Amino acid sequence: MSVRTLKLACAAAALFVGASFQASAQTAVKFALDWKFEGPSAPYFVAIDKGYYKAEGLDVTVDSGPGSVAGIARVAAGAYPIGFFDINSLVKFRDQNPDQKVQAVMMVYDVPPFAIVSLNKAGIKAPKDLEGKLLGAPAPDGAFAQWKAFVKVNKFDDSKVKIENVGFPVREPMLAQGKVDAITGFSFSSYFNLLQNNIKAEDISVMLMSDHGLVLYGNAIMVNPEFAKANPKIVAGFVRATVKGFIDTAKDPDAAIKSVMKRNETADEKIELDRLKMALRDNMATPWVKANGVGGIDAARFAKSIDQIADTYEFKNRPKTEDLFTSEFLPPASERKL
Repeated sequence: MSVRTLKLACAAAALFVGASFQASAQTAVKFALDWKFEGPSAPYFVAIDKGYYKAEGLDVTVDSGPGSVAGIARVAAGAYPIGFFDINSLVKFRDQNPDQKVQAVMMVYDVPPFAIVSLNKAGIKAPKDLEGKLLGAPAPDGAFAQWKAFVKVNKFDDSKVKIENVGFPVREPMLAQGKVDAITGFSFSSYFNLLQNNIKAEDISVMLMSDHGLVLYGNAIMVNPEFAKANPKIVAGFVRATVKGFIDTAKDPDAAIKSVMKRNETADEKIELDRLKMALRDNMATPWVKANGVGGIDAARFAKSIDQIADTYEFKNRPKTEDLFTSEFLPPASERKL
């Protein structure tokens, strides 16, 4: 072998080793959802399938979660460096755990899907109609977490409402079977779960809390503080890729739902697509988001939401907006427009 041939062979080997190192240099990131792999989780799976996370050097694993409230502790403990949970519950969590500075970095549900869901035959058309009724509410439910604020702003007597702690799996079946008069839940979860329990669409009543006085935000991407401090580029890359997945999902939900179905083959594709479209319309791709871009918040509105939480929760040390949400990891607004 000539010297020139040997040099070329060595160079080729070096390129191969370099390429192999790059291929293995993807940083593993565990991401916790609030719930199951359903239509509204499409942006994350789209970002995986289109290589957006990979382009940021990330190998993202998505896991289902225990609800939009309980999962915050997972992020705080570092079991998951990044998660998707209810920001209103984060407000209380931070007050109760001042040393665990979990922070939201991207708003996803600009309008929360918190709802009171009932069947029309119960006659629950306004919040006051809940008086004298039996409400099924899972203790870890994000919608039920807002119950006291909902009661206060609507000025009805909650002592006249009997509340039964029910499990997530039996919540909609109990309503369908008439064992409770109404339930708390996410609108796009409970509505379609009732359809799957053989309840007709025209028989379902969905009362959005946002239509009855609540100015709260909903679920957001939040990060473990130690992880964010040590890995700011990873967090920024995750957010940037997620924004791209969100935008693609909003533009073509019919294509995006395929990424969900690949990971939940037992689901009904039509129901999950309709669920996704409902979430996009009511919660994710809202007029404010269309005008201002994906992922941000209105600081004045967020301050009002903290005021509303304070109406029913006594803060030990009232948090500031900047304690709970930071835009430092968001890409420029021009890159976040739908």
